[in-house]
Amino acid sequence: MNKNSIVDYSSCILVRLFALIIRSLPKKSILFLGRRIGDLFYYFDLKHKTIAYANVRTVFGDKLSPDQLSHLTKEFYRTFGQNLIEIFMIPLVDKEYMNKYVTIEGLNYIAEGFKRGKGMILLGMHEGSWELSNIICANLGFPFVMFVRDQRYPRLDKLLNLFRIQKGCQIIYRQNGAQQLIQALKGNQAIGMTADQGGKSGILVQFFGKDASMPSGAIRLALKYNATIIPAFYTRIKGPQFKVIIGPPFEIKKTPDLEKDIHDNLQEIVHIFERYILRYPQEYLWTYKIWKYGKEKNILILSDGKTGHLRQAQAVANIVSASFKEKGMEAKIDTLEVKFKSELTKTALIFSSSLAGKYHCQGCLWCLRTFLREDVYKSLIGLKPDIVISCGSALAPINFVLSRESLAKSIVVMRPSILSTKRFNLVIMPRHDHPPKRKNVVSTEGALNLINEEYLKSYKSQIANRISQENDKQLAISNKQLVIGLLIGGDTKDFLLTGDTILEVIKQIKSIAEKLNAEILVTTSRRTNLQVEHMLKEEFKDYLQCRLLIIANEKNIPEAVGGILGLSQIIITSPESISMISEAVNSQKYVLVFKSSGLSKKHKMFLDYFAKNKYIYLIEASDLARSIEEIWMNRPSINTLKDNLLVSEAIKRIL
Repeated sequence: MNKNSIVDYSSCILVRLFALIIRSLPKKSILFLGRRIGDLFYYFDLKHKTIAYANVRTVFGDKLSPDQLSHLTKEFYRTFGQNLIEIFMIPLVDKEYMNKYVTIEGLNYIAEGFKRGKGMILLGMHEGSWELSNIICANLGFPFVMFVRDQRYPRLDKLLNLFRIQKGCQIIYRQNGAQQLIQALKGNQAIGMTADQGGKSGILVQFFGKDASMPSGAIRLALKYNATIIPAFYTRIKGPQFKVIIGPPFEIKKTPDLEKDIHDNLQEIVHIFERYILRYPQEYLWTYKIWKYGKEKNILILSDGKTGHLRQAQAVANIVSASFKEKGMEAKIDTLEVKFKSELTKTALIFSSSLAGKYHCQGCLWCLRTFLREDVYKSLIGLKPDIVISCGSALAPINFVLSRESLAKSIVVMRPSILSTKRFNLVIMPRHDHPPKRKNVVSTEGALNLINEEYLKSYKSQIANRISQENDKQLAISNKQLVIGLLIGGDTKDFLLTGDTILEVIKQIKSIAEKLNAEILVTTSRRTNLQVEHMLKEEFKDYLQCRLLIIANEKNIPEAVGGILGLSQIIITSPESISMISEAVNSQKYVLVFKSSGLSKKHKMFLDYFAKNKYIYLIEASDLARSIEEIWMNRPSINTLKDNLLVSEAIKRIL
């Protein structure tokens, strides 16, 4: 006897004994016990509670606060507990029970449906005390057939079906039951079916604004056999008092396009049930992944305002979007810049989030409400992402809290501060940060970026047009002519770009440009200090072979770096920016990085690794001219990074 058989056999015995005890108790005591069972599920069934809360948030997040969403989720569980325990009450349901506890609204629609003579489909959803509601239908004085699927435990399934049959239900099993269904309709009988939980075989329709898979069986039967569909909803009034809401017959719309008819009619039916669920939200079964099979996904990028971090996060978002596209899905990417109330609150959030457990943040969000600016907090709680992406240690705690709130996948770029990498679905860390060896951690050689062939082509065109429009110098580039791109970064906390180094770089570039008749394109960054900016302007402003000079602090041009990477054959960069060097390498051009003092040990390790693997040429500023000439004459092969491919494979594993 296998494990499932033992569980099935033991459970069947316990259910029989428990049912006898339950039926001997007063109704109020039974329902009180049911609510307490619901409380136990709420506090201990954490996995399904997070799903339920996230679903409730998707539907009501625009109207209710996190506290109110938590309260509604708890009320659902209490209602669910009552509905569950009422299964044991099925043997007691008779006309006297129904007269005492059941109110029926719209009973006349049932008679109207039977008058049409083509059979009737009583269509519901997984809501309310659905087992009790089926028995109620079977006791309304008309032939009622239940369309059911085999359950995991056959003995328990047999016991439940015995309860159903004893109270007048006829059972048709979903497996091999199609012909019986058709015969029931032809005999003008009523069939009980559901309009939700379509799974892989369902049809995607909008359910509260998002694509959800819904079963199309009822619609197909109605279209083919002209059966009448009558929507029904069940809700508890108070205690054991029930209300059955029967809607008017649904008018099936037919056109020559069958598949469109199936989709459109199903969509309209689902909208009818949406209105019921909005009125009685505690009744719906929220514990399954409602929008799992949807084709539209929302990606949220959290930005700390740092351009380098944002570009890495955008690179990941593009990879995620491409992965969704391969699965036939469309992704919408939103970006939100996060702002803290102060530097102190930024640190406080990191420490407070480290104390939060996997399931403790949903419905709380105290840390976000306390430490973030009010406008940022309001924007965050209004978002409903499927994927949350962040880059930078300060944003990792927000990523963790928000992804748990929405039950979204979390992707973090760089070490997530003091938080464990286990808290996230995927952590992307450069090798110089010594990432731990875990399944959810990807080690990259450089910094992720947006640079690819399509990106370079677009920005190359934009910057070329700008050069032609703003200058009387025409960009005379041929396949044989050398274009040198110079990317100058700037000062960091520990690094200072000195004037002497820059003067030597300028001298070397001018020398080789004149010798090889090369053109020069130059851009600085916002971090470039005034002294370096002044030197670059003095040396290049009126220099004939300099076709482009951009001083970012005077006039920042977004397409500058991408355009220069696209137009140049050889790129020269300052050594302090891992992001800038990684972008240059990804452009598949020759990349020369000039040495400078003041770099950290970790940064030196990064440069040495890139040089060793021939991604870059790490050279003294005084050796630039000779190195450029040698490269241009010999045209050695170019090595490129495989980081995007590694990240893409990791992302596919978590989606």
